[in-house]
Amino acid sequence: MEKLEKGYTRRKSQEQKQMEKETGSKKADKETMRLNRFLASCGVCSRREADKLILRGEVTVNGVPGETGQSVSDRDIVLVNGDRVSAKRETVVLAYHKPAGVTCSERDAHAEKLITDMIDYPVRLTYAGRLDKDSTGLILMTNDGDLIEAMMKGSHRHEKEYIVTVKQEITPEFLESMAQGVYLKDLHIKTRKCRIRKLEGKMFSVVLTQGVNRQIKRMCKACGNTVSSIKRVRIMNIELGDLPENAWREIQGEEKRKLYELSGQKRTDERADR
Repeated sequence: MEKLEKGYTRRKSQEQKQMEKETGSKKADKETMRLNRFLASCGVCSRREADKLILRGEVTVNGVPGETGQSVSDRDIVLVNGDRVSAKRETVVLAYHKPAGVTCSERDAHAEKLITDMIDYPVRLTYAGRLDKDSTGLILMTNDGDLIEAMMKGSHRHEKEYIVTVKQEITPEFLESMAQGVYLKDLHIKTRKCRIRKLEGKMFSVVLTQGVNRQIKRMCKACGNTVSSIKRVRIMNIELGDLPENAWREIQGEEKRKLYELSGQKRTDERADR
């Protein structure tokens, strides 16, 4: 009887070990993710841009060039251009007032000032959306690649508000043409309808919901006007306010939670509440 009990206990112990091994394996599987998503979660860039980095051979995994579709985990050593990246523990979003002359790029041999060099912050951040070199105003900087990905999707129709100064007089016809959407011959598209109102002098405010390259300059040109300056003052619920040029502030609390909600992120949990 005692031998039977010992044999049963031994078999039970072996079964438990096997179950623990399988459970551990499944747990490990859950911890893996696609390489492009891993890079996005580390705040390197969006998943789309991560795929480009991988294809250009700028990403290695454990010393071997990474591949699109490859799965990685926190245990793997992932390098981007020789610098190791690791999963972030907390999301960071900054509102930055970009001055004129700053280029929205992480690498540009011809740029005098890169936006990633303008902010001294202990966590690696990248920009969510661009502004032309000669434009000023609000840019969001973050280490959350998923947030960047969500904000870049034109289908979400995220609002961005600008104050624009032009060289010619602003007529009612100009405002109406802009508001109804403008056909851009060089791109073969018509812009979406927008909200626009005249301010003092040759200035107007416009709210766009798409991200066509140099959209305001192209729209004004098509309507017979020329842009002198562009200043972005709002992105969704985040306002530039009286933030000085080349200064930044951290987005936190309810303001951050609302940003995640408006961006179309499914995860509006503790990441956005920190």
